[in-house]
Amino acid sequence: MPRTTAGSAIVAAFLAAVTGAPAAAATCGGAAGFDAWLASFKREAAAQGVRPATIAGALDGVTFDPGIVARDRGQGVFQQSFLQFSGRMVAAYRLQKGAQLIKQYARILDRIEAEYGVPGAVIVAFWGLETDFGANIGDGNTLRALATLAWDCRRPDMFRRELLAALRIIDRGDLTPAQMRGPWAGELGQLQFLPAHYYDYGVDYDGDGRRDLLRSVPDVLASGANYLKSLGWRAGEPWLQEVRLPAELPWDQADLAILHPRSYWIRAGVTAADGATLPADGLPASLLLPMGRNGPAFLAYANFRAFLGWNRSLVYATTAAYFATRLDGAGPVGQGRAPVQTLSASEVAELQRLLAARGYDIGKVDGKLGLTTRAGVKQAQLKLGLPADSYPTRELLERLRTTNGTN
Repeated sequence: MPRTTAGSAIVAAFLAAVTGAPAAAATCGGAAGFDAWLASFKREAAAQGVRPATIAGALDGVTFDPGIVARDRGQGVFQQSFLQFSGRMVAAYRLQKGAQLIKQYARILDRIEAEYGVPGAVIVAFWGLETDFGANIGDGNTLRALATLAWDCRRPDMFRRELLAALRIIDRGDLTPAQMRGPWAGELGQLQFLPAHYYDYGVDYDGDGRRDLLRSVPDVLASGANYLKSLGWRAGEPWLQEVRLPAELPWDQADLAILHPRSYWIRAGVTAADGATLPADGLPASLLLPMGRNGPAFLAYANFRAFLGWNRSLVYATTAAYFATRLDGAGPVGQGRAPVQTLSASEVAELQRLLAARGYDIGKVDGKLGLTTRAGVKQAQLKLGLPADSYPTRELLERLRTTNGTN
Protein backbone atom coordinates (compact mmCIF):
# COMPACT_ATOMS: atom_id res chain seq x y z
CA MET A 1 0.00 0.00 0.00
CA PRO A 2 1.44 3.41 -0.92
CA ARG A 3 2.39 5.54 2.02
CA THR A 4 2.82 9.28 2.11
CA THR A 5 4.45 12.02 4.09
CA ALA A 6 2.50 14.71 5.89
CA GLY A 7 3.88 17.28 3.47
CA SER A 8 2.52 15.60 0.35
CA ALA A 9 -0.82 15.05 2.05
CA ILE A 10 -1.03 18.77 2.84
CA VAL A 11 -0.38 19.57 -0.83
CA ALA A 12 -3.14 17.16 -1.84
CA ALA A 13 -5.49 18.69 0.72
CA PHE A 14 -4.69 22.19 -0.56
CA LEU A 15 -5.43 21.12 -4.14
CA ALA A 16 -8.68 19.52 -2.98
CA ALA A 17 -9.71 22.75 -1.25
CA VAL A 18 -8.93 24.82 -4.34
CA THR A 19 -10.50 22.53 -6.91
CA GLY A 20 -13.34 21.15 -4.81
CA ALA A 21 -12.09 17.59 -5.45
CA PRO A 22 -11.31 15.14 -2.63
CA ALA A 23 -7.70 14.41 -1.76
CA ALA A 24 -6.15 12.13 -4.38
CA ALA A 25 -6.23 8.42 -3.66
CA ALA A 26 -2.53 8.22 -4.54
CA THR A 27 -1.69 10.09 -1.30
CA CYS A 28 -3.83 7.97 0.99
CA GLY A 29 -2.95 5.53 3.73
CA GLY A 30 -1.04 5.50 6.99
CA ALA A 31 -1.31 7.65 10.09
CA ALA A 32 1.19 10.27 8.91
CA GLY A 33 -1.13 11.97 6.41
CA PHE A 34 -4.43 11.31 8.16
CA ASP A 35 -4.83 14.62 9.99
CA ALA A 36 -4.26 16.67 6.85
CA TRP A 37 -6.70 14.50 4.93
CA LEU A 38 -9.31 14.82 7.69
CA ALA A 39 -9.00 18.61 7.63
CA SER A 40 -9.61 18.48 3.88
CA PHE A 41 -12.60 16.20 4.34
CA LYS A 42 -14.13 18.56 6.91
CA ARG A 43 -13.98 21.35 4.33
CA GLU A 44 -15.54 19.05 1.76
CA ALA A 45 -18.39 18.14 4.17
CA ALA A 46 -19.04 21.83 4.89
CA ALA A 47 -19.18 22.53 1.17
CA GLN A 48 -21.78 19.75 0.91
CA GLY A 49 -24.00 21.55 3.41
CA VAL A 50 -23.22 19.75 6.66
CA ARG A 51 -23.35 22.17 9.58
CA PRO A 52 -20.00 23.15 11.12
CA ALA A 53 -21.18 22.15 14.61
CA THR A 54 -22.01 18.66 13.33
CA ILE A 55 -18.62 18.30 11.65
CA ALA A 56 -16.75 19.45 14.73
CA GLY A 57 -18.78 17.28 17.12
CA ALA A 58 -18.34 14.19 14.98
CA LEU A 59 -14.78 14.49 13.68
CA ASP A 60 -12.73 16.67 16.06
CA GLY A 61 -10.24 14.38 17.76
CA VAL A 62 -10.86 11.41 15.46
CA THR A 63 -7.63 9.49 14.86
CA PHE A 64 -6.42 6.92 12.39
CA ASP A 65 -7.00 3.31 13.50
CA PRO A 66 -4.46 0.88 12.02
CA GLY A 67 -6.45 -2.00 13.51
CA ILE A 68 -9.34 -1.23 11.17
CA VAL A 69 -7.04 -1.38 8.16
CA ALA A 70 -5.59 -4.67 9.40
CA ARG A 71 -9.08 -6.14 9.72
CA ASP A 72 -10.02 -4.89 6.26
CA ARG A 73 -6.91 -6.49 4.77
CA GLY A 74 -7.32 -9.68 6.78
CA GLN A 75 -10.79 -10.65 5.61
CA GLY A 76 -10.87 -14.31 4.66
CA VAL A 77 -12.55 -15.65 1.54
CA PHE A 78 -16.12 -16.76 2.21
CA GLN A 79 -16.28 -20.27 0.83
CA GLN A 80 -19.13 -22.13 2.51
CA SER A 81 -21.66 -23.91 0.39
CA PHE A 82 -25.35 -23.05 0.58
CA LEU A 83 -26.09 -26.12 2.71
CA GLN A 84 -23.22 -25.36 5.07
CA PHE A 85 -24.14 -21.69 5.49
CA SER A 86 -27.89 -22.13 5.66
CA GLY A 87 -27.51 -25.07 8.04
CA ARG A 88 -25.57 -22.84 10.42
CA MET A 89 -27.57 -19.64 10.00
CA VAL A 90 -31.12 -20.96 9.73
CA ALA A 91 -30.76 -22.61 13.11
CA ALA A 92 -33.64 -23.81 15.27
CA TYR A 93 -33.31 -20.94 17.72
CA ARG A 94 -33.49 -18.36 14.91
CA LEU A 95 -36.59 -20.02 13.50
CA GLN A 96 -38.21 -20.05 16.93
CA LYS A 97 -37.20 -16.48 17.75
CA GLY A 98 -38.22 -15.24 14.32
CA ALA A 99 -41.67 -16.84 14.59
CA GLN A 100 -42.12 -15.34 18.05
CA LEU A 101 -41.17 -11.86 16.82
CA ILE A 102 -43.53 -12.10 13.85
CA LYS A 103 -46.35 -12.74 16.33
CA GLN A 104 -45.15 -10.06 18.74
CA TYR A 105 -45.00 -7.38 16.05
CA ALA A 106 -47.85 -8.69 13.90
CA ARG A 107 -49.79 -5.41 13.83
CA ILE A 108 -46.73 -3.39 12.84
CA LEU A 109 -45.66 -5.94 10.23
CA ASP A 110 -49.17 -6.08 8.74
CA ARG A 111 -49.19 -2.30 8.48
CA ILE A 112 -45.74 -2.31 6.89
CA GLU A 113 -46.78 -4.93 4.32
CA ALA A 114 -49.85 -2.87 3.46
CA GLU A 115 -47.67 0.20 2.88
CA TYR A 116 -44.54 -1.30 1.32
CA GLY A 117 -45.69 -4.69 0.02
CA VAL A 118 -42.96 -6.65 1.84
CA PRO A 119 -44.08 -9.59 4.04
CA GLY A 120 -42.98 -9.71 7.67
CA ALA A 121 -41.20 -13.04 7.16
CA VAL A 122 -38.80 -11.43 4.67
CA ILE A 123 -37.89 -8.48 6.90
CA VAL A 124 -37.52 -10.67 9.98
CA ALA A 125 -35.25 -13.08 8.06
CA PHE A 126 -32.79 -10.27 7.32
CA TRP A 127 -33.14 -9.03 10.90
CA GLY A 128 -32.16 -12.45 12.19
CA LEU A 129 -29.24 -13.00 9.82
CA GLU A 130 -27.75 -9.54 10.20
CA THR A 131 -27.76 -9.11 13.99
CA ASP A 132 -29.67 -11.96 15.63
CA PHE A 133 -32.72 -9.70 15.82
CA GLY A 134 -30.77 -6.77 17.22
CA ALA A 135 -28.72 -8.66 19.79
CA ASN A 136 -25.36 -8.11 18.06
CA ILE A 137 -25.14 -4.68 16.44
CA GLY A 138 -21.48 -4.03 17.32
CA ASP A 139 -19.86 -1.49 19.63
CA GLY A 140 -16.93 -0.03 17.69
CA ASN A 141 -16.46 3.67 16.98
CA THR A 142 -18.24 4.02 13.64
CA LEU A 143 -16.94 7.49 12.80
CA ARG A 144 -13.34 6.50 13.47
CA ALA A 145 -13.77 3.34 11.37
CA LEU A 146 -15.32 5.23 8.45
CA ALA A 147 -12.71 7.97 8.55
CA THR A 148 -9.89 5.40 8.60
CA LEU A 149 -11.34 3.48 5.64
CA ALA A 150 -12.07 6.72 3.77
CA TRP A 151 -8.40 7.70 4.10
CA ASP A 152 -7.08 4.22 3.34
CA CYS A 153 -6.11 3.38 -0.23
CA ARG A 154 -8.29 0.35 -0.87
CA ARG A 155 -11.81 1.86 -1.14
CA PRO A 156 -11.49 5.57 -0.38
CA ASP A 157 -14.28 6.83 -2.65
CA MET A 158 -16.82 4.43 -1.20
CA PHE A 159 -16.04 5.21 2.41
CA ARG A 160 -15.75 8.95 1.81
CA ARG A 161 -19.39 8.79 0.70
CA GLU A 162 -20.29 6.71 3.74
CA LEU A 163 -18.56 9.10 6.14
CA LEU A 164 -20.41 12.03 4.58
CA ALA A 165 -23.69 10.11 4.93
CA ALA A 166 -22.89 9.45 8.61
CA LEU A 167 -22.47 13.20 9.15
CA ARG A 168 -25.80 13.81 7.45
CA ILE A 169 -27.49 11.29 9.77
CA ILE A 170 -26.17 13.27 12.72
CA ASP A 171 -27.07 16.58 11.11
CA ARG A 172 -30.64 15.37 10.56
CA GLY A 173 -30.94 14.55 14.26
CA ASP A 174 -31.31 10.78 13.99
CA LEU A 175 -28.22 9.85 16.01
CA THR A 176 -25.55 11.62 18.02
CA PRO A 177 -21.85 10.98 17.39
CA ALA A 178 -21.68 8.99 20.64
CA GLN A 179 -24.51 6.73 19.44
CA MET A 180 -22.68 5.85 16.25
CA ARG A 181 -21.41 2.46 17.37
CA GLY A 182 -21.22 -0.68 15.26
CA PRO A 183 -18.93 -3.21 13.54
CA TRP A 184 -15.48 -2.37 12.26
CA ALA A 185 -16.58 -1.63 8.66
CA GLY A 186 -19.02 1.15 9.55
CA GLU A 187 -22.43 -0.56 9.38
CA LEU A 188 -25.13 0.74 11.69
CA GLY A 189 -28.16 -0.63 13.46
CA GLN A 190 -30.15 -3.81 13.70
CA LEU A 191 -30.13 -4.34 9.92
CA GLN A 192 -26.48 -3.33 9.50
CA PHE A 193 -27.15 -0.58 6.98
CA LEU A 194 -24.18 1.34 5.70
CA PRO A 195 -24.71 5.05 6.49
CA ALA A 196 -25.80 5.93 2.95
CA HIS A 197 -28.59 3.34 3.11
CA TYR A 198 -29.47 4.49 6.62
CA TYR A 199 -29.76 8.08 5.41
CA ASP A 200 -31.64 7.26 2.19
CA TYR A 201 -34.01 4.53 3.38
CA GLY A 202 -34.35 5.00 7.14
CA VAL A 203 -37.98 5.49 8.21
CA ASP A 204 -39.35 7.15 11.35
CA TYR A 205 -42.11 4.60 11.91
CA ASP A 206 -42.69 5.18 15.61
CA GLY A 207 -43.34 8.88 15.02
CA ASP A 208 -40.79 10.28 17.45
CA GLY A 209 -39.19 12.53 14.82
CA ARG A 210 -36.00 10.42 14.49
CA ARG A 211 -34.95 7.44 12.42
CA ASP A 212 -33.44 5.21 15.07
CA LEU A 213 -32.30 1.92 13.55
CA LEU A 214 -30.35 1.01 16.69
CA ARG A 215 -33.18 0.86 19.23
CA SER A 216 -36.60 1.39 17.62
CA VAL A 217 -38.03 -1.88 16.29
CA PRO A 218 -40.77 -0.13 14.26
CA ASP A 219 -38.12 2.05 12.60
CA VAL A 220 -35.94 -1.00 11.92
CA LEU A 221 -38.71 -3.07 10.33
CA ALA A 222 -40.13 -0.27 8.20
CA SER A 223 -36.66 0.79 7.03
CA GLY A 224 -35.92 -2.76 5.92
CA ALA A 225 -39.16 -2.84 3.95
CA ASN A 226 -38.45 0.58 2.44
CA TYR A 227 -35.03 -0.56 1.28
CA LEU A 228 -36.37 -3.80 -0.20
CA LYS A 229 -39.07 -1.86 -2.03
CA SER A 230 -36.33 0.33 -3.52
CA LEU A 231 -34.66 -2.87 -4.75
CA GLY A 232 -37.75 -3.72 -6.79
CA TRP A 233 -39.85 -5.81 -4.41
CA ARG A 234 -43.20 -6.76 -5.94
CA ALA A 235 -46.13 -6.91 -3.52
CA GLY A 236 -48.05 -10.18 -3.40
CA GLU A 237 -45.50 -12.22 -5.35
CA PRO A 238 -43.35 -15.13 -4.12
CA TRP A 239 -39.56 -15.01 -3.89
CA LEU A 240 -38.22 -18.57 -3.64
CA GLN A 241 -39.70 -22.07 -3.82
CA GLU A 242 -37.92 -25.37 -3.36
CA VAL A 243 -38.54 -27.82 -6.20
CA ARG A 244 -37.79 -31.39 -7.21
CA LEU A 245 -36.01 -32.04 -10.51
CA PRO A 246 -36.16 -34.89 -13.02
CA ALA A 247 -33.01 -36.87 -13.76
CA GLU A 248 -32.36 -34.88 -16.92
CA LEU A 249 -32.95 -31.25 -17.78
CA PRO A 250 -31.54 -28.70 -20.21
CA TRP A 251 -29.12 -27.67 -17.46
CA ASP A 252 -28.00 -24.56 -19.34
CA GLN A 253 -31.46 -23.12 -18.60
CA ALA A 254 -30.68 -23.19 -14.86
CA ASP A 255 -29.52 -19.61 -14.74
CA LEU A 256 -30.73 -16.53 -12.85
CA ALA A 257 -30.44 -14.58 -16.08
CA ILE A 258 -32.98 -16.90 -17.75
CA LEU A 259 -36.69 -16.68 -16.95
CA HIS A 260 -39.37 -19.12 -18.04
CA PRO A 261 -43.05 -19.30 -17.08
CA ARG A 262 -43.88 -21.94 -14.51
CA SER A 263 -45.71 -23.84 -17.24
CA TYR A 264 -42.33 -24.34 -18.97
CA TRP A 265 -40.80 -25.86 -15.84
CA ILE A 266 -43.81 -28.17 -15.47
CA ARG A 267 -43.28 -29.45 -19.01
CA ALA A 268 -39.59 -30.00 -18.15
CA GLY A 269 -40.63 -32.27 -15.27
CA VAL A 270 -40.06 -29.89 -12.36
CA THR A 271 -42.43 -30.32 -9.41
CA ALA A 272 -42.84 -28.79 -5.98
CA ALA A 273 -40.49 -30.21 -3.35
CA ASP A 274 -43.20 -32.55 -2.05
CA GLY A 275 -43.93 -33.82 -5.55
CA ALA A 276 -47.06 -31.75 -6.06
CA THR A 277 -47.73 -30.14 -9.42
CA LEU A 278 -46.75 -26.50 -9.76
CA PRO A 279 -49.35 -23.95 -10.88
CA ALA A 280 -49.45 -24.08 -14.69
CA ASP A 281 -49.36 -20.33 -15.13
CA GLY A 282 -47.19 -17.71 -16.76
CA LEU A 283 -45.42 -16.44 -13.63
CA PRO A 284 -41.75 -16.09 -14.67
CA ALA A 285 -39.14 -17.97 -12.67
CA SER A 286 -35.49 -18.92 -12.91
CA LEU A 287 -34.17 -22.31 -11.90
CA LEU A 288 -31.62 -21.73 -9.14
CA LEU A 289 -29.12 -24.51 -8.38
CA PRO A 290 -26.87 -23.02 -5.67
CA MET A 291 -24.79 -26.23 -5.52
CA GLY A 292 -25.30 -27.52 -9.04
CA ARG A 293 -27.64 -30.14 -10.44
CA ASN A 294 -27.05 -32.61 -7.59
CA GLY A 295 -27.78 -30.17 -4.77
CA PRO A 296 -30.90 -28.35 -3.59
CA ALA A 297 -33.05 -26.77 -6.30
CA PHE A 298 -35.32 -23.72 -6.25
CA LEU A 299 -37.49 -21.63 -8.49
CA ALA A 300 -36.37 -18.05 -7.97
CA TYR A 301 -38.98 -15.43 -8.75
CA ALA A 302 -38.57 -11.73 -9.56
CA ASN A 303 -38.48 -10.84 -5.85
CA PHE A 304 -35.35 -12.94 -5.40
CA ARG A 305 -33.45 -10.14 -7.09
CA ALA A 306 -34.17 -7.96 -4.06
CA PHE A 307 -32.27 -10.46 -1.92
CA LEU A 308 -29.32 -10.19 -4.31
CA GLY A 309 -29.63 -6.42 -4.18
CA TRP A 310 -29.28 -6.57 -0.40
CA ASN A 311 -26.21 -8.80 -0.64
CA ARG A 312 -24.56 -9.89 -3.88
CA SER A 313 -23.30 -13.14 -2.38
CA LEU A 314 -25.43 -15.88 -3.93
CA VAL A 315 -25.01 -18.08 -0.86
CA TYR A 316 -26.11 -15.31 1.50
CA ALA A 317 -29.02 -14.21 -0.70
CA THR A 318 -30.27 -17.77 -1.13
CA THR A 319 -29.96 -18.40 2.60
CA ALA A 320 -31.89 -15.23 3.45
CA ALA A 321 -34.63 -16.10 0.97
CA TYR A 322 -34.79 -19.69 2.25
CA PHE A 323 -34.95 -18.44 5.87
CA ALA A 324 -37.88 -16.22 4.88
CA THR A 325 -39.70 -19.20 3.32
CA ARG A 326 -39.22 -21.17 6.55
CA LEU A 327 -40.66 -18.29 8.59
CA ASP A 328 -43.51 -18.22 6.05
CA GLY A 329 -44.31 -21.90 6.67
CA ALA A 330 -42.12 -23.92 4.28
CA GLY A 331 -40.35 -27.06 5.45
CA PRO A 332 -36.60 -27.74 5.73
CA VAL A 333 -34.63 -27.79 2.53
CA GLY A 334 -33.70 -31.13 1.00
CA GLN A 335 -30.07 -32.15 0.64
CA GLY A 336 -30.23 -32.82 -3.09
CA ARG A 337 -29.93 -36.00 -5.09
CA ALA A 338 -26.27 -36.76 -4.37
CA PRO A 339 -23.37 -35.50 -2.21
CA VAL A 340 -21.76 -32.36 -3.67
CA GLN A 341 -18.04 -31.70 -3.35
CA THR A 342 -17.19 -28.04 -2.98
CA LEU A 343 -13.94 -26.53 -4.20
CA SER A 344 -11.69 -24.78 -1.70
CA ALA A 345 -10.93 -21.07 -2.02
CA SER A 346 -7.53 -21.86 -3.52
CA GLU A 347 -9.11 -24.25 -6.04
CA VAL A 348 -11.70 -21.61 -7.00
CA ALA A 349 -8.88 -19.10 -7.50
CA GLU A 350 -7.03 -21.60 -9.71
CA LEU A 351 -10.24 -22.22 -11.64
CA GLN A 352 -10.67 -18.48 -12.15
CA ARG A 353 -7.12 -18.13 -13.46
CA LEU A 354 -7.63 -21.02 -15.87
CA LEU A 355 -10.94 -19.63 -17.11
CA ALA A 356 -9.50 -16.14 -17.53
CA ALA A 357 -6.55 -17.54 -19.47
CA ARG A 358 -9.06 -19.04 -21.90
CA GLY A 359 -10.87 -15.75 -22.34
CA TYR A 360 -13.84 -16.28 -20.05
CA ASP A 361 -15.08 -13.35 -17.99
CA ILE A 362 -14.79 -14.31 -14.31
CA GLY A 363 -14.57 -10.83 -12.77
CA LYS A 364 -11.44 -10.92 -10.67
CA VAL A 365 -9.37 -13.77 -9.28
CA ASP A 366 -10.42 -13.73 -5.63
CA GLY A 367 -11.27 -17.32 -4.72
CA LYS A 368 -14.97 -16.46 -4.47
CA LEU A 369 -17.59 -18.31 -6.46
CA GLY A 370 -19.70 -15.29 -7.41
CA LEU A 371 -22.25 -14.83 -10.16
CA THR A 372 -19.68 -13.70 -12.74
CA THR A 373 -17.44 -16.70 -12.09
CA ARG A 374 -20.45 -19.03 -12.29
CA ALA A 375 -21.31 -17.53 -15.70
CA GLY A 376 -17.76 -18.27 -16.87
CA VAL A 377 -18.06 -21.82 -15.52
CA LYS A 378 -21.24 -22.33 -17.52
CA GLN A 379 -19.58 -21.23 -20.75
CA ALA A 380 -16.66 -23.58 -20.14
CA GLN A 381 -19.03 -26.46 -19.35
CA LEU A 382 -20.88 -25.85 -22.61
CA LYS A 383 -17.64 -25.87 -24.60
CA LEU A 384 -16.38 -29.02 -22.90
CA GLY A 385 -19.66 -30.91 -23.24
CA LEU A 386 -20.30 -31.06 -19.49
CA PRO A 387 -23.71 -30.49 -17.85
CA ALA A 388 -23.91 -26.69 -17.89
CA ASP A 389 -25.32 -26.09 -14.40
CA SER A 390 -22.86 -23.23 -13.64
CA TYR A 391 -21.39 -25.06 -10.65
CA PRO A 392 -17.69 -26.01 -10.77
CA THR A 393 -16.60 -29.56 -10.10
CA ARG A 394 -13.19 -31.14 -9.75
CA GLU A 395 -13.83 -32.78 -13.12
CA LEU A 396 -14.11 -29.34 -14.70
CA LEU A 397 -10.98 -28.17 -12.88
CA GLU A 398 -9.01 -31.19 -14.09
CA ARG A 399 -10.18 -30.66 -17.67
CA LEU A 400 -9.10 -27.02 -17.55
CA ARG A 401 -5.70 -27.98 -16.17
CA THR A 402 -4.88 -29.74 -19.43
CA THR A 403 -2.95 -27.80 -22.02
CA ASN A 404 -5.83 -26.83 -24.27
CA GLY A 405 -8.75 -27.43 -21.89
CA THR A 406 -10.39 -29.95 -24.24
CA ASN A 407 -8.94 -33.30 -23.15
